[in-house]
Amino acid sequence: MYLLLLLSVTCSVDARADVNKVLDDWHLAAAKANEDAYFGHLAEDSVFLGTDATERWDKAAFRKFAHPYFAKGKAWTFTPARRGMAFSKDGKVAWFDEDLKTPNLGPARGSGVLVLEKDGWKIAQYNLTITIPNDQMGAVKKMLEEAAKGK
Repeated sequence: MYLLLLLSVTCSVDARADVNKVLDDWHLAAAKANEDAYFGHLAEDSVFLGTDATERWDKAAFRKFAHPYFAKGKAWTFTPARRGMAFSKDGKVAWFDEDLKTPNLGPARGSGVLVLEKDGWKIAQYNLTITIPNDQMGAVKKMLEEAAKGK
């Protein structure tokens, strides 16, 4: 019984380390403009949700959007300041949320899902958001409503 529990803990520790490595490497690939490494971490059927309401991309569309940034030699820099993580009971799905430091967006948050594929963990969904302090929500809401009128 003790050995089974120990193996279970070891597997989850290894999985946590593996998922952290994928996410950290993914962010580093963007900062270094390594397009192949960046998109290599995404599952083929992945979805990226950006900060703008129109930004919902499958992998091919996201790569097309992002390619000019990578081609210039620097895409974007997201540095995780905190990351939470959980796993499905079978250990084949992980979901996470992370607080990000970014030079262009300011404080931001990413969340998503990774799936364990034959060749390792792949990001199936990533959702990039900008956090808004509750006491500022009224002003932001007004701004969003004004923007929606212009569409």
